[in-house]
Amino acid sequence: MTARAGTDGGTDDQGRHRREQPRTDYGGAVYGALLAASVVAGTGALGPYRRVGLVLLLLVTGLVFWAAHVYSRLVGERETYRHPTRAVISGVARQEWPIAQAAVPPAVAVAISPLLGLGLEGTAWFALAVALAEQIGWAGAAEVRAGGSRRRVFASGVVNLVLGLVIVLLKAVLHEH
Repeated sequence: MTARAGTDGGTDDQGRHRREQPRTDYGGAVYGALLAASVVAGTGALGPYRRVGLVLLLLVTGLVFWAAHVYSRLVGERETYRHPTRAVISGVARQEWPIAQAAVPPAVAVAISPLLGLGLEGTAWFALAVALAEQIGWAGAAEVRAGGSRRRVFASGVVNLVLGLVIVLLKAVLHEH
């Protein structure tokens, strides 16, 4: 997954303009992974085509939340985007894209689960594990990129693991009844 957003540009110490470099939007990727995990945890019966339904639900939910974030950012930052051009809108859409991208790995996990011999319950747990691993990985990568110490990287992993365990608990409770 390529989680791209914005640019790191500006000037260097001598006041010269630095070439803008794409930067990764880890927050959007973590948010999208949490969203995907929540979708998997909250799904019950999806009709006769459960795997196809879950793949579509993951992808469509990712796209809907991506579009909502693009819109809310354009509205919320109205002073910045007074007259949004097509280029501005597409730039914001690219910046928010990691939210939609984060739905892909769990959707792929669902799609390949029959090849692994997983039943429906195993498929849901596999997709949930993929989403949580993605969430923890992106959060850790954000800390590393920010120059965080090993302690901060570890703490980030623990916080995201706890958030993930809350979702796992939610899934267990919802699917037990």
